[in-house]
Amino acid sequence: MKKLSAEIDLKVRFSETDAMGVVWHGNYLKFFEDAREYFGEFYKMEYLDMYNNGYFTPLVKTEINHKAVVYYGQAVRVKATLTQCAAAKIIFDYEVINLTTNEIAATGKTIQIFMSEKTRTLELIKPPFYEAWENQQVWTQI
Repeated sequence: MKKLSAEIDLKVRFSETDAMGVVWHGNYLKFFEDAREYFGEFYKMEYLDMYNNGYFTPLVKTEINHKAVVYYGQAVRVKATLTQCAAAKIIFDYEVINLTTNEIAATGKTIQIFMSEKTRTLELIKPPFYEAWENQQVWTQI
């Protein structure tokens, strides 16, 4: 398997917690989104690049495994790892680490597909611009 990773540190804001001061479970998807967006900036393949090439990349599957709590005022490191895939999919795995306790707070996965911006149809093969981008990357072999 070939993989690329990027990490972003985030401070937990009050608006991301529940009445107990714990990060609300749904906000982990926002953390994943922040990590994907940073990944795109870091590796020069942002959402607008995909859109400007005529594609949307909607999520079709999400998974979150909650392992430990994170409280208001703490910080997390979110690692997003892209796995190269032969299919026309974008598959990310995530690890959220509480930087205060050094515990893994959550793990997860998202799967995105390529959809034509004009026809709103699913693409069954990778778009050429994306395949060219993949070929330019230095992947870690795992």
